[in-house]
Amino acid sequence: MKEKSIEKVDKKYFTFAEPPNELILESGEKLGPIKIAYETYGALNANQSNAVLVEHAFSGDAHVAGYHESDDKPGWWDDLIGPGKALDTNKYFVICSNVIGGCRGTTGPSSIDPKTGKPYALTFPIVTIADMVKAQKYLIDHLGIKKLLSVIGGSMGGMQVLQWVASYHDTVRSAIPIATTLKHSPQQIAFDEVGRQAVMADPAWLGGNYYDFGQPERGLAVARMIGHITYMSDRSMEDKFSRKLKEKNKNVKFTTDFEVEGYLRYRGDTFVKRFDANSYLYITKAMDYFDLAGDKFIPKNRKIDVRFLVVAFKSDWLYPAYQAQEIVKLLKTHRVNTTYCEINSTYGHDAFLVEIKKESHLIKHFLRSVYGESGEVNESRSS
Repeated sequence: MKEKSIEKVDKKYFTFAEPPNELILESGEKLGPIKIAYETYGALNANQSNAVLVEHAFSGDAHVAGYHESDDKPGWWDDLIGPGKALDTNKYFVICSNVIGGCRGTTGPSSIDPKTGKPYALTFPIVTIADMVKAQKYLIDHLGIKKLLSVIGGSMGGMQVLQWVASYHDTVRSAIPIATTLKHSPQQIAFDEVGRQAVMADPAWLGGNYYDFGQPERGLAVARMIGHITYMSDRSMEDKFSRKLKEKNKNVKFTTDFEVEGYLRYRGDTFVKRFDANSYLYITKAMDYFDLAGDKFIPKNRKIDVRFLVVAFKSDWLYPAYQAQEIVKLLKTHRVNTTYCEINSTYGHDAFLVEIKKESHLIKHFLRSVYGESGEVNESRSS
């Protein structure tokens, strides 16, 4: 029987970095004030040992589970979070926040710059994955949590998981990076750049100053279409669409003749309704700048007491399994307690959002080994 979803959840906000105490970014620039949108599920226990931070992927947000009052669509990882699920809200206190640079309630390029009274647009400073995590650390401190039981996320969310360990290893007991990498390959950067160029080539982009006139919808839609192709696999596209035509007769014209064409256009058209074009540019650039290879992840002579569950998917060609294996190899070199699981799936990169049953089994047992049946944290042991 399928577990029930959390019925209703409210988005919350935390504001910090008020001038003159702005957040100092990795670039040296300052940003403030900063508003973070976040949601929480379950309750923090008395000794604050049951907090799990969920990191969202590129186009995700803080709404990871449950339902908003005015929406009948559950959060993007709802099947994983709730009573009796892998992240059991009867047991764990689950937190998810929207990243800085985003457009779903957290300060980003579409936010109003208090100095000008207008949207930041391209005056918004460049942010990195490390900056995103630094802002999250302020939120976690605000919630009174001294040590997270676990940090979990897929894709860009997995990058944030790795960054948490790199930046704040003393505040994390366990980490679950899924379908991710220590750094973007040239191919991954190339796909992001094509998407950015699609946005900037749209005449409606107006050098980023389009907020009074409307989104550069066609450019952003094309960028999303390109991205969505990389999220699937050859097998999953064959199974879902094959060469099916929308109509029985072939038409010699450039319309959506094939089912796959219609699907991609639908994905592009719906994306522009919920995502900001400038946020697309900033967040993809943050992923491209991300690089924790070698000593940047775990410096020499540093001992970290964090348990890892690293998960990859066989058909994922955007973040192929060899990149997850590089993470494992580096962790093993530093004698970090690490479990690696490669899931046999045909869904490609999207598998981390689809293969819930397989992921749930792994996550549930891993967290049980860290947290213990009684709720007493089992301390990590290096291997």
